[in-house]
Amino acid sequence: MSSARPALDLFCLPCAGASATMYLRWRRQLPAWIRVLPLELPGRGSRLGEPFVEDFRALVSLLCEEIYLRAPGRWAIFGHSMGALLAFGVAARLQRLRATAPEMLIVSASPAPAHRDPQRYPDTLDEAALIADLRRQGGTPPAVFDSPELLRMTLDTLAADYRVCESLDSRPGAPLQIPVQVFAGRDDAIAPAAVEAWREETESEFSLQWFDGGHFFIRQQEAQLLQALERRLRRLVREEDRLAAPVSA
Repeated sequence: MSSARPALDLFCLPCAGASATMYLRWRRQLPAWIRVLPLELPGRGSRLGEPFVEDFRALVSLLCEEIYLRAPGRWAIFGHSMGALLAFGVAARLQRLRATAPEMLIVSASPAPAHRDPQRYPDTLDEAALIADLRRQGGTPPAVFDSPELLRMTLDTLAADYRVCESLDSRPGAPLQIPVQVFAGRDDAIAPAAVEAWREETESEFSLQWFDGGHFFIRQQEAQLLQALERRLRRLVREEDRLAAPVSA
């Protein structure tokens, strides 16, 4: 791989209630040819002063604009849980617009858009239900529950993000024309059939890899996940290089 520029930009979208800073540690653990680019959502992290965007289509449109402002070269997009749905929305929107789409969609811990459980999301006005959901998912640091200020911020963010998920139109659109890689936890509450249904979202290559752990297996099995992610992206880059190589006479 050339050292002048990363071979691939990897945009990363967070799960509900979280900041994209959850991916910063990946920059130290993935090789330099993969440039990890966390996409922060309004209302958290470095964008804490901005109002939440609670409509799926509006948020996807905003993310597409941000990606193009960064002028990526070759790029892929990754999302965990809610981030997976947003990453899919970005890829689908860019395909509809016939714009430069990602070379791969990588989703983690999410059912396919048309196979989500309509009862999945608690009442966003019920704080007790939101707190119970945070504890059930298992990805929230204990310090958050011990701090009224941190818990308040997390609950506000989670409620806004669940409204985003609820606003997603699950009616099927045109299948993607790019490869889709799915990562999933064996102990996650998501039905395996709903995970495998991502196969329906692409006419290109589909692959699914299971890991030990629950909804946050990406933390529980981080080293194994990143190894699998690097292998898949390395194969993608090599395949694209091979297809772009001139044919010798």
